[in-house]
Amino acid sequence: MEYLGIDLSCAIGSLRNGSIPDKDCLLPLISKLLGYAIVAASTTVKLPQILKILQHRSVRGLSMLSFELEVVGYTISLAYCLHKGLSFSAYGELLFLLIQAFVLVAIIYYYSRPLSTFTWIRPLIYCAVAPTVLAGQIDPVLFEALYASQHAIFLFARIPQIWQNFSNKSTGELSFLTSFMNFGGSMVRVFTTIQENAPRSVLLGYAISVATNSTILSQILMYQKPQAAKEKKVK
Repeated sequence: MEYLGIDLSCAIGSLRNGSIPDKDCLLPLISKLLGYAIVAASTTVKLPQILKILQHRSVRGLSMLSFELEVVGYTISLAYCLHKGLSFSAYGELLFLLIQAFVLVAIIYYYSRPLSTFTWIRPLIYCAVAPTVLAGQIDPVLFEALYASQHAIFLFARIPQIWQNFSNKSTGELSFLTSFMNFGGSMVRVFTTIQENAPRSVLLGYAISVATNSTILSQILMYQKPQAAKEKKVK
């Protein structure tokens, strides 16, 4: 019995016999279910961040470069997973995260006006190159090198924001809920990637995400509470 790529026959057979499914049966099932749960949750993971910016009409403390690099990283990751033919449960959230990342960058551009000419050049270059990458119409060796580079892209996407938080001793308009879901999602993806026997490069990418997302989350917990208390005292 298979539903949405999930083989339920093993687990159902064990339950019918009054026994608990063994590890070899249970772990792949849990991995698939968690995978689809992550895909479902990813449809709203950046919504708190979007709403917070719109509510305050401010992008204070947000690194534009970090969010731009996120778009690039998600694009490369999605293209690679499509090219490798991985199951949708293993990468589906990348599609929804990419769409929301587009919205976030557009909002940041809007509230960061006027924009410099150099700022406008970056999205123009992206629009020229991204369709070719997503279609997989590049040399396989170059594709592998590009995917390998996306780990560095995600790392450097977080570093400007981490450094800005540290320098300002504030996380500005960063959303705790979005950061928490980013961290939780990357943790779950480490588990599902191992179960899906995905390439090691994919696992490395999620491991980097765990490290950087946990750093940003700890900064929010460290800086936002004192800032909120200070603002309350001023009022």
